[in-house]
Amino acid sequence: MRKFTEEKNREMKFTKEKSKGMGRKFRKKRAQKRNFCRRKKAKFPIISIGAFCVLLLAAMNTESMFQIHFGRMEKGKHSQGMLWKFPVEILDCAVSIKESNQLHSAEDDTEHPAENNAVHPAENDAVHSEGGNRAYPADRESSVWLFPQAERCFFTESEKEELESQALAAAEQARDVYQSAEYAKGPSNSFYIRNFTEEQRQETAAILGAAGLVSVTADANMENYEKVEEFYRAYLEKREAMVTIFEVNLDGLIGASTFLYRDGSLQNYYVGIEWQLEYLTGKELSQGIFTSCSSGKKEVSQGSSMPSAKIKETSVSNISELKLTEKGYLIYAYEYVPAHASLRQCWRVKPLSEQCRELTAKYISGLSYVNYNVLVTNWDSGNAEDILMPCMFEDIYRIDTGEPLKAEDGRIPAELYERIMTTYFPVSVNEVREKCGYEESTASYPYEMIYAVPYPPFGEVVDYREQGDGSIILFVDGVWADCNSDLAFRNEIAVMPFSDGTFRYLSNRAKPRDLELPAGMCYNGEQ
Repeated sequence: MRKFTEEKNREMKFTKEKSKGMGRKFRKKRAQKRNFCRRKKAKFPIISIGAFCVLLLAAMNTESMFQIHFGRMEKGKHSQGMLWKFPVEILDCAVSIKESNQLHSAEDDTEHPAENNAVHPAENDAVHSEGGNRAYPADRESSVWLFPQAERCFFTESEKEELESQALAAAEQARDVYQSAEYAKGPSNSFYIRNFTEEQRQETAAILGAAGLVSVTADANMENYEKVEEFYRAYLEKREAMVTIFEVNLDGLIGASTFLYRDGSLQNYYVGIEWQLEYLTGKELSQGIFTSCSSGKKEVSQGSSMPSAKIKETSVSNISELKLTEKGYLIYAYEYVPAHASLRQCWRVKPLSEQCRELTAKYISGLSYVNYNVLVTNWDSGNAEDILMPCMFEDIYRIDTGEPLKAEDGRIPAELYERIMTTYFPVSVNEVREKCGYEESTASYPYEMIYAVPYPPFGEVVDYREQGDGSIILFVDGVWADCNSDLAFRNEIAVMPFSDGTFRYLSNRAKPRDLELPAGMCYNGEQ
């Protein structure tokens, strides 16, 4: 009996200790599982947030490139679909940027005298890469971060030096124009152009053209455009050729773009020239240097300033495609699309009549193909109310006043809104109120901002016909370089000029040419 009891006690003790051990193991496993779950729960929001951010960035990038944005300030007023159905293109726009070459101090020019070569003005300041090739001067900006550099350069070093010298010499031709420009103080006591007028731009382009150079600026015909046509013929015949186009930009910077066809490849060498003001010393004045102020009045006094042309940036880029259209547009694309740039670049090479340019500026330039239906649907006085949309007003207001719209508290007074809309379109006040969100309690309309669409098509008048009743029929081509077309659509727009300088759009007939017209924008669920 005692033996049985002792054995029973040992068995119970063993069972109790075993249960304690198992309990500890169980509790340990349970704690591990709980910690794992906590870690998993903690990671899940982070992973979810990270994935959401990636998707959001991808969506924003896609939307900014291919969709039309509408800034609706009232809830429920959203576009029901995309206005444009873009052509199918696989865009490999990943910008591959080469690492910058390590720059070293320039060797003394006397150790390597130039033989039968013109010395570049910035040669003394030049720096060299490890391979011995001439790189950028120490004070020059490389556009490597904007334009991906070609891995192989088909331009020789002497050709690049000559092109840079020619660009500086070309800029010097227009020194008198830049002397009268308005300058503002920048970093390091430098002065940069603050305002370069349209007249100054066109005068500069004309001066370069008179010197026999191919030159162009906005709202002006290309000078010596025949040289571009000659280059393109050589390119089609696979003959080596080169042409340089000088563009006078809105900010006064002169860009010299040289196209080279060699060994079956196309390249572009770009040289950007900027003007700065530099203060003169007594020594410089004693050498007979004349100076100028921003007022354009010449002075000869110590401490006064004179403009100086300098190379701001250079780049070598491969050209993946190039065409000169029958209508006269040179459209080309870089092998790698620069960041935030359009897919293609273009210049109008063949001239456009001055009358067509004036008609474009007055009637067409202020309108959008992508934000409302004025240019993309057929309408006349019988159904003009169908094109009315609140977002139109901002552009029509700018056409009327020449100024950007400034809406107070997001509202626009009804008197102003209705006067402008009924002047420029054959619609009534009641139709405007019905379509554009009139609020009776405040006698006002909502302001709906138009978000900018990158590189949309633009219209240009290519011909016109004056009618017996005083109206004008405008033949307008939709130019869309990004879609490789200078005739995406053709519009016939009737306008009626008034004696006070205003006018009225009477009708629009839109026809597809290179691209199909969209079905039209939906607004508030209506077609």
